[in-house]
Amino acid sequence: MTTTRRTFLTAAAAVSASASLALGVRAAAPPRAAKPLKLLVLGGTAFLGPHFVRAAMANGHEVTLFNRGKTNPEMFRGLEQLRGDRDKQQLGALEGREWDAVIDTSGYVPAHVRQAASLLKDRVGHYQFISTISVYGNFNERPMLIDEDAGTAKVSQEVVDEVRTIRQAYRHYGAMKALCEQAAEAEMPGRVSNLRPGLIVGPMDRSDRFTYWPWRIDRGGEVLCPGDPDGHSQFVDVRDLAAWMLRCVEQDVTGVFNAVGFAGRTSLGEVLGACKCATSSDAQLTWVGEDFLRQQKVRAYTEMPLWIPDEGRRMVRNQKAMDAGLTFRPVADTIRDTLAWAKTERGDKPWRAGPKPERERELLALRRERQRADK
Repeated sequence: MTTTRRTFLTAAAAVSASASLALGVRAAAPPRAAKPLKLLVLGGTAFLGPHFVRAAMANGHEVTLFNRGKTNPEMFRGLEQLRGDRDKQQLGALEGREWDAVIDTSGYVPAHVRQAASLLKDRVGHYQFISTISVYGNFNERPMLIDEDAGTAKVSQEVVDEVRTIRQAYRHYGAMKALCEQAAEAEMPGRVSNLRPGLIVGPMDRSDRFTYWPWRIDRGGEVLCPGDPDGHSQFVDVRDLAAWMLRCVEQDVTGVFNAVGFAGRTSLGEVLGACKCATSSDAQLTWVGEDFLRQQKVRAYTEMPLWIPDEGRRMVRNQKAMDAGLTFRPVADTIRDTLAWAKTERGDKPWRAGPKPERERELLALRRERQRADK
């Protein structure tokens, strides 16, 4: 389906009308904390971490970072930075210290989380673990609406015993994260917040799984768009997530939460239409059916970002997180700010997601040939 002037204007009107509902409302700045907290961040220098650290500093908190010093080592030079390596079980720098809360943005191995929580449980009040909705495993096997009570992915004890490094954990990502949640809760029962984001997007996201779309649509021309424009889309702006993480720490909110957007259902068509509106480009959005994409072996989510094939299309329920204060800025703000970052700071590195320009042209041309043949 090719976007005509009529369908574009209809989509634009729908985006505008649903901005306060499906796309959320502008996230308000959190009130300054009544009491400054001492916060320990495990990680803190890649994507989500810096956004959280800046939010915490803006709210008057004292932040200490613990990491290897290899990712963006020049960042936050004014903060206390402790060095260690979780893969090597080097947590000695944390011994004998006290904090009000620890925020674990770098936990992937259950043994790592267990070690950190065991070491800190008598010297911190709150353990916040950043998990993932990937804990639910294969979405094809889930009900259409997934809430926090849904079962999590499993692996054998043999696999658990073999996983000792972050790189090894990636092969069993969802199940390992689920076990990390359990490890934190076992060491600090009732004092853990396990937050399960889906796709985290916004400035500093180098995965390109969202950034591709504002960038590509800003370039203009005919844009290959995947599958059904009415298919839903769920992601969360990294700044909204960071602000809510801080709120959970400040208010000592514990439990398990799905941290995904939005305040209502948002379609992929609305998101890509919003990209066109936000960039004011001459892009022509051409929607290509799932059967064709499968025939051409187009990979969902990586080669074609945000595309979730129909059989795996499930909604993740986020009401519990919204009741605990999670809010969403308008998606147009996320699009505009992400594009500005990509143009000024991302650089000219090869794109990690999205079809290459020649591949996109090839697919569009082949689709036109198929349409002519069908006629």
